[in-house]
Amino acid sequence: MIKVGIVGCGRISDLHAKAYLTHKDSAIVAICDPSQEVLDFRGDAWGVPINRRFQKIEDLLALSDVDMVDVLVPHNLHSEIANKVIASGKALSLQKPMTVNLAEADQLIEAAKKAGTVFKVFENFIFFPPIAFAKSLVDQGEIGDLLGIRMKSNSGVSPTAWQIPASTAAWRLDLEKCGGGPLVFDDGHHKFAVAWYFMGKVKSVFADIGNWENSGIDSPSIVSWRHTKGGIGSLEVIFSPEMEVTTKYYAQDDQIEITGTKGVIWVTKGHGQLLDIPPVTIYRDGKVRHFNDIDYDWGSSFVKSGQHFIDALMNGTDPLLTGEQGREVLAFTLAAQEAAKRGVPVSPK
Repeated sequence: MIKVGIVGCGRISDLHAKAYLTHKDSAIVAICDPSQEVLDFRGDAWGVPINRRFQKIEDLLALSDVDMVDVLVPHNLHSEIANKVIASGKALSLQKPMTVNLAEADQLIEAAKKAGTVFKVFENFIFFPPIAFAKSLVDQGEIGDLLGIRMKSNSGVSPTAWQIPASTAAWRLDLEKCGGGPLVFDDGHHKFAVAWYFMGKVKSVFADIGNWENSGIDSPSIVSWRHTKGGIGSLEVIFSPEMEVTTKYYAQDDQIEITGTKGVIWVTKGHGQLLDIPPVTIYRDGKVRHFNDIDYDWGSSFVKSGQHFIDALMNGTDPLLTGEQGREVLAFTLAAQEAAKRGVPVSPK
């Protein structure tokens, strides 16, 4: 049994918690958050005893029966909190992006190695069932050698979307706390992770990142890149302030097109759904095949990612993403920011 402590019990923690509450080999035994109100609400929902709800991480880390800590705090706090978890000897799951700069990322990787800490950078999109299914098609050679990946992220509004606390929305627009804008840097990490997952490391990145009506929302934006193996990719980011999105999560639609030497795969679902079409479609040999029987609830990706880490801890296998893999995606993400500032292609460091 892997006994889990969660640090940071905001909106997204519900999906993380579901992974541990539904896995036969895990249990949530302690939580930490600066807000007592949040602690009471989440603690009651997750069945965490009152005496195991802490406002200071040191109190949680002092518990000898916590095996793994899931860190879900604002990005600028990742390095500080993660180092405390590593020093405690407990396994670490750190929400993406792992840090706001590469120096902090390198330090965490080295610290985890020295301490013998199992370190996972939590990324959910690569566990999203339609994306995972598309990856299985690619691995089976269904569309041949990969040549390119094209993604579009379209945000809007929705009466059915998650209600996001004002404080959460504020820090995501604060460059010092978030590390970049909410769409290209924060959410963009998911898209860059998907490109990395399908096509490997990136050689060069170019970006033009907008600022919607000086609001801090980084739209409209376009990022393009070339992978070290020669394939190309692009991400288009658009904020449509009057477009209603069907969703129960964020008001955002995600589309992915993966092209190979023999065909094309489309993944049409994500946070929300604009199109009433199958979640995965493939074109090859002059024929179109649709795959309808795939779970496309975005929340499932969190459950599968969290449970993957529990399995890795139980079996002694590597998590996905490791610290080193998380650094590759972070370098990709930061290169897009740097390319936009400089107006020239940038190679991830």
